[in-house]
Amino acid sequence: MNDQLQQQLIKDLLIESLEGLDAFDREMLALEKGEGSAETVNNVFRIIHTLKGSSGCIGLNKMESVAHVGESLLSLVRDGKLAITPAMITVLLEYSDALKEILRCLEQTGQQGAKDYSPLLQKLQQLQNTEPESVKSATAGFGLFEEEPEPVPAAQPPPETIPLPVKTAVEKEAARPVTSVSDSAIRVDVGQLDKLMNLVGELVLARNQIIQFTSGSQEPSLLNAAQRINTITTELQESVMKTRMQPIGNVWAKFPRIVHDMAQELGKEVQLVMEGKETDLDRTIIEAIKDPLTHLVRNAIDHGIETPEVRRAAGKPEQGQLTLRAFHEGGQVNIEIMDNGLGINIAKVKAKAVQRSLLTPDQAARLTEREVFNLIFLPGFSTADKVTNLSGRGVGMDVVKTNIEKIGGSVDVLSEAGQGTTLKIKIPLTLAIIPALVVTSGGERFAIPQVSLLELVRLEAGQAREGIELLYGAPIYRLRGQLLPLAYLNREFRLDSKAEDSAACAKAGAVVNIVVLQADGRQFGMVVDEINDTEEIVVKPLGKQLKGITCFAGATIMGDGRVALILDVLGLAQHANVIAEVHDRGLAGKNKVAEKADERQTLLLFNAGRNAPMAIPLSMVARLEEFPRSQLERSGNQEVVQYRGQILPLIQISSHLPGSGDAAPSADPMQVVVYSEAGRSVGLIVGKINDIVHEAVTVKRNSGGAGILGSAVVQDKVTDFLDVPGIIRAADPSFYGETINPAKQTL
Repeated sequence: MNDQLQQQLIKDLLIESLEGLDAFDREMLALEKGEGSAETVNNVFRIIHTLKGSSGCIGLNKMESVAHVGESLLSLVRDGKLAITPAMITVLLEYSDALKEILRCLEQTGQQGAKDYSPLLQKLQQLQNTEPESVKSATAGFGLFEEEPEPVPAAQPPPETIPLPVKTAVEKEAARPVTSVSDSAIRVDVGQLDKLMNLVGELVLARNQIIQFTSGSQEPSLLNAAQRINTITTELQESVMKTRMQPIGNVWAKFPRIVHDMAQELGKEVQLVMEGKETDLDRTIIEAIKDPLTHLVRNAIDHGIETPEVRRAAGKPEQGQLTLRAFHEGGQVNIEIMDNGLGINIAKVKAKAVQRSLLTPDQAARLTEREVFNLIFLPGFSTADKVTNLSGRGVGMDVVKTNIEKIGGSVDVLSEAGQGTTLKIKIPLTLAIIPALVVTSGGERFAIPQVSLLELVRLEAGQAREGIELLYGAPIYRLRGQLLPLAYLNREFRLDSKAEDSAACAKAGAVVNIVVLQADGRQFGMVVDEINDTEEIVVKPLGKQLKGITCFAGATIMGDGRVALILDVLGLAQHANVIAEVHDRGLAGKNKVAEKADERQTLLLFNAGRNAPMAIPLSMVARLEEFPRSQLERSGNQEVVQYRGQILPLIQISSHLPGSGDAAPSADPMQVVVYSEAGRSVGLIVGKINDIVHEAVTVKRNSGGAGILGSAVVQDKVTDFLDVPGIIRAADPSFYGETINPAKQTL
């Protein structure tokens, strides 16, 4: 346990225990006056029981042992085995002072003190040994004391033990510190905090309205007052937010026991490492992530970390390690759950997906590594060979992903076979008041949470006409060489019935505003009419009639008093079909339309110094680039350019194709297709990139000679398919090396 967390736990103990002991004194005096009841005795017992348990948890052994003796006495009173007497109350009040003295010493010095409380503890033990009263007399009434029984002679303390003077009331008061943690902190009901947060939210809305109404004013005094309100509201909002913040260590506190119990049950050795326990989160977020984190920890021990025998055979330490790490970054909280176990077996995951009819064999073969990892989040998916108490039911990881995304977070998986797995969770700091970008489309305003915002792109008329293209009927934009799918907000929400289709918007010469967003780790662009400004908004939940609409995460009230809907970026992306969900690629045999679409191929069409158009699968394209001929250099006999801090060799495709003759010099700038394999890259110079299409093709093989795999009809034209590995081997035989198999094209 690190020092910072230890100090926080001690501070909490001081606040709780000093408050409890003050209540203990009041209850004792009520019993002395005959105003107590059985519930009063229960209360004082719970106070001491809680103090004992809390002090034991953080290693305060002296306080725990002192509290234990008093707890034993009060247990007998609570159970009706001892009648409470005035003499007992006197000793218990003295006992309360002793506990307070230990707490004060702990607060001032960080230590429990060296004072010997043996005489007091002997008094408490003697009271326990008093001849038991009958249950009837003991419970007849706490205000009627029985005659004092003859006390058992006190055992004489050893000669060397000299009781310290056990102080006067004046001395005790003088000894109290001027300020203490119990005086500087109070307990507030959670419901009261929530109410206060709601009131601050309303104040923020009022602040926004005042700022908007005074923005056009020329009156200095009014502007100064508005600015002052703005400053005070911001400071008040930050202060109230801090009262709702809790360290994530509060959630992690139960994990050591979970890890210990699971490791024992599974016969494994696991060391738990927790970093960043002090990372603060809003209480509502804390509540939302408790169960998902617990499941991920259990899953890492069950599926990830191997038994000692398996680890030994693999050359690993017998003890596995599970690391929890939390930190703030970019206005979000990052949580990582890392194990150094087996890692995710890609082949096994694919096989299980096919076995459970989640994918066809062909679909499984085409999955990227990231897509394979994301299969573990599908409902009903499990790699366990048999059902046990811990795993095999296919329930859990899909719920984890759903719950994290509900609060605006995301889950990502990284894994290396034999080395371990890391799950990365990103969640917002709070859900109540968030920074957002306000946009307008179709005359309506929408708020986009800033955590999902990557960048803003503005295309003038000419740029829009050239930059926005169609891919299988869907608009895309080439953003720094990457294909960015686009969604038009007007069209998705049917805000403007006169709106033209996406291609016509660009051809019309209008300015296009693109908000680049990220959903589920993938990027897409949302086209809006206007981009207004960023501001802090108060999140209001939607009514139950609207909660089923996945495109909206809530609503907010703008400065002019009108309501704006808050967009759910992931829901909007799915609604617009701009990101491909793995499970939406079709449960085999259940969606014939999706299955038919999967049989198509995405192809890059281009010309290469010959009349016939050419094509290659888009999956073989790392990037599309343009290089001015002035950047062209030579390295030996090879044409090269400087590319991303490296030297990129270039291959003129036309010079390796039959029938091209002496090809004319390529255009300026040069159109280059970047191909990568096994960490190496090469640029293929083409004449002109024409289009990207998504079609089902039937290839007639070996019809074009060297450099050509075959031909097919694409967009009503006979198109040759380029043999990319063959061209590269002909130009640079050493590119693939002896141990690397060249890439295979699937036609």
